[in-house]
Amino acid sequence: MTDQPITPASLRGAVDLSGLARPAASPTSAPGAGGADGIVVAVDDTTFPEVMQTSTRVPVILALWSGARPKSKEHIDLLANEVRSYDGRLQLATVDIDRAMQIRQALQVQQVPMVLAVLQGQPLPLYVGDQPAEAVRQVLDKVLEAAQANGVTGRLDVAPSDDATADGDEASAEPELPETHQRAFDAIEQGDYDAAVAAYEEALAADPADDEARLGLGQVKLLKRTDGVDLAQAREAAAAAPTDVAKQTVVADLDLLGGHVEDAFTRLVDLVKATTGDERNAARQHLIELFDVVGPTDERVKKARTALMSALY
Repeated sequence: MTDQPITPASLRGAVDLSGLARPAASPTSAPGAGGADGIVVAVDDTTFPEVMQTSTRVPVILALWSGARPKSKEHIDLLANEVRSYDGRLQLATVDIDRAMQIRQALQVQQVPMVLAVLQGQPLPLYVGDQPAEAVRQVLDKVLEAAQANGVTGRLDVAPSDDATADGDEASAEPELPETHQRAFDAIEQGDYDAAVAAYEEALAADPADDEARLGLGQVKLLKRTDGVDLAQAREAAAAAPTDVAKQTVVADLDLLGGHVEDAFTRLVDLVKATTGDERNAARQHLIELFDVVGPTDERVKKARTALMSALY
């Protein structure tokens, strides 16, 4: 467990997730959350802004685990039981890092389970690895003390039911992954992005309509391209060469990975406008590849597609 005391001062800027806090859709209880009572919810890159919003009313415990490591889920189940015992004064938001690449990168997750608190949009690391129930409860008590000191004293509107927990346990069972997807997840865990790319490409060859594989392939390629890149140096190089496709696309990749989706899209649309010939086509193709990373139904993708069409014609 972290030795850092939880105080009002320590809740400022511990981890920067502001780039992920875009406007959210109406809150929902995601599958796998046992969310019939609204106390335990599953979130991903798209629904993460709901965590930020909720944390202005009640403290949110953010727990990260991996679908590729079923053992990590056991502690999340323990944590869910403890959080529920606080009768709505806390919410637990669970994140499968294999399905939330932006959150994973922003938090630089090295080990799961990993647990943080979020108060008023400010995350604070709590601990990594399994912890006994008694230790977890002590941490949660400290989070509530810090929340009170920060004026976060709300309570969730809990709708209890006799079988809410049982329903949640059934919902929490993860569907078995296709063999190629599991290989991709395992490779990502090991940092072997080439193997993950190969696994997703194999899945797409077998089923071109496999949207999960297409999304995963785009995310892994993004991780591979940005692995080890220094953000400050990349930005400086791009600022000095505004029409250099290679330098601009690197920064667009880093922006996307950091949650600055619209900035990444705008940069590449502007690059398309400023270039011609092969360079213009390379910028266009890179932007389309980033669309696959975010997903075709995202409103920002739809908006950027329209902007790209305007830039081309």
